[in-house]
Amino acid sequence: MDRMDQEQIQNLGQNQDQNQNRGQNQSQNQSQNQSQNQSQNQNQEPEQSQSQNQNQNSEKELVPIFFTVDDSYAPYLGVALQSLTENASDSCRYRVIIIEEDLSEANRARLLEYQDDRFEITFAKMKEKATAITNREENRLRCDYFTMTIYYRLFIAEMFPEYDKAIYIDSDLVVPGDISEMYRRDLGDNLIAACVDRAVANNAALSCYAEGALGIDPEFYINSGVLLMNLRQLRREKFSERFLSLLSRYHFYCIAPDQDYLNAICRGRILYLDGAWDVMPDNSRPAAAAPMLIHYNLFDKPWCYDGIQYEEYFWNYARETAWYEELLRFKADYSEEQKASDRACMEEMLEKAVEVPEMDVTFRKVREAGIPVEIPLPR
Repeated sequence: MDRMDQEQIQNLGQNQDQNQNRGQNQSQNQSQNQSQNQSQNQNQEPEQSQSQNQNQNSEKELVPIFFTVDDSYAPYLGVALQSLTENASDSCRYRVIIIEEDLSEANRARLLEYQDDRFEITFAKMKEKATAITNREENRLRCDYFTMTIYYRLFIAEMFPEYDKAIYIDSDLVVPGDISEMYRRDLGDNLIAACVDRAVANNAALSCYAEGALGIDPEFYINSGVLLMNLRQLRREKFSERFLSLLSRYHFYCIAPDQDYLNAICRGRILYLDGAWDVMPDNSRPAAAAPMLIHYNLFDKPWCYDGIQYEEYFWNYARETAWYEELLRFKADYSEEQKASDRACMEEMLEKAVEVPEMDVTFRKVREAGIPVEIPLPR
């Protein structure tokens, strides 16, 4: 083999080595680029997924839900939220607005834990108009105590003009059903939708009160703890102005003040919901097979007493909350003196229910004198 042949072979080998190195470098670069692209795609996927979820949520129907609460009722509101969030349909998004009075930072933080992609939690303070309501005997709930929070629902339409329709519910309840089903009811020209108050309709003294003091058939007297509110119509009809006018002029003696005013002012403009949306404990009657909402009304509180109908629903939800141990302690510490006080308050309320219709000034007597109480149908 001559020198030229040897040089050609060496050059060929060098070229092959260079080509191999070049091929390896290209392969490494391609692999690195693919890895980088995959990494970038992986980083983009959560962002895209989050953006898609936000877009999907924004397209869903918004269901505003109002609560009114002070710090003592925060644990029961927590149980209500536990049940609400567990059972609400994913087809909607929900904004929970808590109108509060003296709510502690600790309880506020606990309540905010229920916020997620479907549920937004916000807090609001009551505006000044409610200051016209004072701690007078006729303004007390169940004749025994005064709390401003029961009146806050009457000002929701005016306080929140951004909503045309909303749900209001009390804190002493649980919601085993899908709350969006109630929200989708068409209200038409009705001011509110609610359920007949079975605690009134099934009690002779309270039935006497509804008929005699308000002029309302007890089978059509509604409970104000569960409301679907036509906020646009309530604003248009100036509901809160009428309430404050009647309150300041007549100071009607009431057993359930906010509830009585709602019944009297909205008379003839109420859509009646299926009773499953406001089921109340009543050991004299069989338990409802499929309650959508259970309302522990009056003194039927499972956190105070044993043997309350539907108590298992409350404790099943309570067990999942941050207040469970606190609720157990409260029940264990509920004294015989407190129970005796409850019985005395109930007896006093029933006595007042019979006495009030005989008073000189009642909703019924004012209406019969030709003075407008209820808001008439629009012409």
